[in-house]
Amino acid sequence: MPRSKLSETIQQQVRDRARHLCEYCHASEQWQYVRFTVDHWMPLSLGGGDDLHNLALACFHCNRRKTNRVTAIDPISTAEVPLFNPRQDVWTAHFSWSEDKLTIVGLTATGRATVIALAMNRDRVIAIRSADLEIGRHPPAGDLI
Repeated sequence: MPRSKLSETIQQQVRDRARHLCEYCHASEQWQYVRFTVDHWMPLSLGGGDDLHNLALACFHCNRRKTNRVTAIDPISTAEVPLFNPRQDVWTAHFSWSEDKLTIVGLTATGRATVIALAMNRDRVIAIRSADLEIGRHPPAGDLI
């Protein structure tokens, strides 16, 4: 299926709704070199559409790792579970920040599977969070709930 071209208006609505944070790992678009991607949570290839209810703001890394997946394996139960869906799920019900604020902790099967599938705690992002924490940019002031 060909890629859809979302209007600038729709893309801006998605960015504003997300407060310019990746809706998965909560990286701030403000401090990135490239704009974040407007992701189809349910991929077009699996029948998803271009409506706002199916769109989420995703950083390059989360979007690249999510690809067209909507499920992943929970490392504890080994069950296949849905990935976190920013349009249906509440971030704080599935994730929290570690005590030092550097890693995202999966609180549920969906949270754990999403953290691993999207590599939300890869070394590079932890180093960025650490540097941002030192200068007061992390966790983001507009952190989604």
